[in-house]
Amino acid sequence: MTLFDENVTITPAPRRTMSRGTLAGIWALVVALVVLLVITFLPTAYVIQQPGPVYNTLGTAESSDGTEVPLISVSGADTYPTAGALDLLTVQVVGNRERTPSWFELAMAWFDPSRAVLPIDAIFPVGQSTDQRNQESAAMMVDSQKEATAAALTQLGYTITADLTVHSLVDGSAATGILQEGDVIVSANGQTVTDATGLRQIVNAGEGAPISLDIERDGVPQTVSVTPTQTDANGGQVWLIGVTLVNDYVFPIDVTIQLNNVGGPSAGMMFALGIIDTLTPGELNGGQNVAGTGTITADGTVGPIGGIQQKLWGAKDAGAAWFLAPESNCDEVVGHIPPGLRVFSVATLSDSMKALEAISSGGDLDALPTCAAAGSAN
Repeated sequence: MTLFDENVTITPAPRRTMSRGTLAGIWALVVALVVLLVITFLPTAYVIQQPGPVYNTLGTAESSDGTEVPLISVSGADTYPTAGALDLLTVQVVGNRERTPSWFELAMAWFDPSRAVLPIDAIFPVGQSTDQRNQESAAMMVDSQKEATAAALTQLGYTITADLTVHSLVDGSAATGILQEGDVIVSANGQTVTDATGLRQIVNAGEGAPISLDIERDGVPQTVSVTPTQTDANGGQVWLIGVTLVNDYVFPIDVTIQLNNVGGPSAGMMFALGIIDTLTPGELNGGQNVAGTGTITADGTVGPIGGIQQKLWGAKDAGAAWFLAPESNCDEVVGHIPPGLRVFSVATLSDSMKALEAISSGGDLDALPTCAAAGSAN
């Protein structure tokens, strides 16, 4: 049997060569992969905002020792059973000045409707350390709890009194060495002040001129003078004396809000609703799952918050069917409502109560204010 023939010459098939277009495409792909690999490790100037944990103000929360306790508890007054949920929403920030998200992480977040890519300066102001930001956020949470309690009890007919108190001072601020923690601010330039907004307006109206403050320190009246400093904030120039203020209220009953590791003022409205539901017969929400957000002041005014689009998705993921949104955030709500979630616009605590009454009783929901595009009818 012949296996081969020495007289036969085998000519190998000609090698196929790549076209210039194919070769160029391969090199382009290689270069793109290398560039992607390099920029993945390059520092960025952005952070990612995404939905955070959701807390039911009618439920429980973890205390500092790890045990579950009521998120809202009341003593000194009758309380009543509740059902369903009045959820407050939070937002998580991925990244900080020490470690920013990679370009790959930013790209993934860009195409996720529940997340937002923001300039790092919008979340972590230049010159403010992480510790300072955390302290400020914690002070805002304490203040929001007090404002929410005052708003809820005022809604229920209680009489509330308050003092505007210095909670903390920014290091090296205009007030350093002049004001102290615990000082009660009575008036500024002869005008009585009852909240931080009023004092801020007086300070900015002075355009840098020294501000005369009548204060009480350990119960002793004093008058001090503080010269504000100018700084950038919210895209403009403002004058600051560099203190964090809280309203110290005198309440006729004891209300305790237990919520660790959450900062900022945006839970105020939901705290107030949770307190009212706890102190009144029946179920304010009709036993249904309602979520919401918004700052609140003692007079019941609901104010804007940050990250509302992420909070809308957080509410949907938590199973809420209804969402109470600050009227002043409506421009950010329109076009960003997740499927299956119905949003109502509120400007006051009374508006929120009316919405909950309609939800619980099966009333005319179509008559409630909603967020509409600019120039559209509500």
